[in-house]
Amino acid sequence: MLAIIVKRIGNAALVMLVVAFIAFMIFQFLGDPVQLMLNAQASQEERVALRLRLGLDQPVVMQFFSFVIRAVQGDFGISFRNQREVMSLIAERFPATFELVMVSTVLALAIGVPLGVFAAINPKNPAARIARMISMVGVSVPAFVIGIVLILVFSVQLGWLPAFGRGEVVQFGTWSTGLLTPSGRLALIMPATSLALFQISFIMRLVTAEMLEVLRTDYVKFARARGLPDRIVHFRHALRNCMMPVVTMTGMLIGDLIAFALVTETVFQWPGMGLLFVQAVMFIDIPVMAAYLMIVSVIFITLNTIVDFIYLAVDPRLRQTGTAGGANVR
Repeated sequence: MLAIIVKRIGNAALVMLVVAFIAFMIFQFLGDPVQLMLNAQASQEERVALRLRLGLDQPVVMQFFSFVIRAVQGDFGISFRNQREVMSLIAERFPATFELVMVSTVLALAIGVPLGVFAAINPKNPAARIARMISMVGVSVPAFVIGIVLILVFSVQLGWLPAFGRGEVVQFGTWSTGLLTPSGRLALIMPATSLALFQISFIMRLVTAEMLEVLRTDYVKFARARGLPDRIVHFRHALRNCMMPVVTMTGMLIGDLIAFALVTETVFQWPGMGLLFVQAVMFIDIPVMAAYLMIVSVIFITLNTIVDFIYLAVDPRLRQTGTAGGANVR
């Protein structure tokens, strides 16, 4: 067991090293930081001094190790566009993204799981068929199209919800939240719905498929033969035994939502990390781009590693084979 844990941690560290190398190469090929940080009127002495301060006079290998050491310490340098520390910018934007992702995850689970159970129990019901059709639309239509349609209907035509922004927020030290204000909650509805629609469709289809498979097993048939009520059979036996893949994919979906919230944040001008990254790409703000890549990768790898450990804890067979279910699901 200990060897498997050490192996998982080692694999995670190796993946992070590869990601760090990719982020470092962004610095190398997207332009000279000195040219981007200084204006055209800067003297040669100023350029040389800045190059020395950034460590660009060192060999590439030494620059890479210096970049890794600073990244481990949370130091990604100064934003070219904002002339501020990158981590302070991300710390300001992270609460907005975290709030959006958490609300979207709750919506996805609260809607997707019941719809999946209903569609599995009543496969021929017209409402179940409509739900499956809607789920196909949710999986197929891009998030930015859904966002634009929501803005057109609920902001432009009906005027019920704000089209952009986060509304009024409440500060708790460095953390901010809009859940405690009416305008903040209204501003969150459309971005969270747009971001959650794909996840709702995915979870619904996953739960439906798992429920249909479990309902065909012998122990469910035996439970029915004993005369147990359908409610007990469906929710105590069938649903509980098909939730492990759902829990696994929920952990992965949280990482996906954080990584791909940038589209939704751009459409609704939501002031989160995704919008910050899009602005960094537009202005070639390399330190912000590299920091975003590293942070999202850490979130993905951490979630994958946690899922692997959960599988090792709940399924003793995996301790003998040395493979964890989280990796197989992915």
